[in-house]
Amino acid sequence: MQYAPVTYIDPVFRPPSEANSLILQVTNGCSWNKCTYCDMYTQPQKRFSVKPEEDVKKEIEWFSRHYDGIQRVFLADGDVVALSTRRLLNILNTIREYLPEVTRVASYCSPRNVANKSDEELKTLFDAGLKQVYVGAESGDDFVLESINKGETHQSTVEALNRLGDAGIKRSVMIINGVGGTKFSEQHALNSALLANETQPEFLATLVLNLPNGEARFQQGYNGQFIKMTQHERFREIRQFVGALELKSTIFRSDHASNQLVLKGTLGKDKQRLLDLIDLAIERPEKAHLRPEWIRPF
Repeated sequence: MQYAPVTYIDPVFRPPSEANSLILQVTNGCSWNKCTYCDMYTQPQKRFSVKPEEDVKKEIEWFSRHYDGIQRVFLADGDVVALSTRRLLNILNTIREYLPEVTRVASYCSPRNVANKSDEELKTLFDAGLKQVYVGAESGDDFVLESINKGETHQSTVEALNRLGDAGIKRSVMIINGVGGTKFSEQHALNSALLANETQPEFLATLVLNLPNGEARFQQGYNGQFIKMTQHERFREIRQFVGALELKSTIFRSDHASNQLVLKGTLGKDKQRLLDLIDLAIERPEKAHLRPEWIRPF
């Protein structure tokens, strides 16, 4: 029996919207991997590494022979943009050569790695097929970002997002509801909204803080000042965040498995409708069609 020459080092993560994409793992783990809220790549086998170029090419060739109609590709793992532009272009050009029906290639992306590429390089990557990136901003507040050891600032994230947008690359930005706790909730909500307003991303999403391995590592960054929020408090934070958004045409989603309140709309035209749904969850949660706790894995 002949086995496919395709290898994955588990676990492999992808955004919900990439469910129908070919997942091509060209790096393993995350190039930063120091954020205190994240346990995605903490296993020993997930130490950051890069798959050999020849192996990536062989995998793309194999998929071209065995699967028809592949239209979307997601490059895993945590931050493929950490690769050199030369290496990324080789991957993108190989995809274009062997999978000509692909219309979009996407990946996770960290602002720090955008900073290492020139505007010309970003535009070249877009022209070669990198059409969308997922940026975990997590917060727009500098104190929160420092406390969770994100390795970014409000300004570094804004600059990266705007440079990506100028290159034509669509941006899907994620904010974590509850990451500042009760004490820093307001500054987290307002500065995160400011970040979105300053960058006008094509997509914006929220999920709820999840610490499956406990709070010890997370608390260290806050020097013990972090106080976990109740669901009611998180609803109020989302209300403040959405209320401060001044977006022109951004698709907004709060439908990750961690979210008890599912929100979907386009901002700004659906802003008032979303605020009304949040107000209902705050004031009359029994009427708000919340996800039952047993459904949510977090």
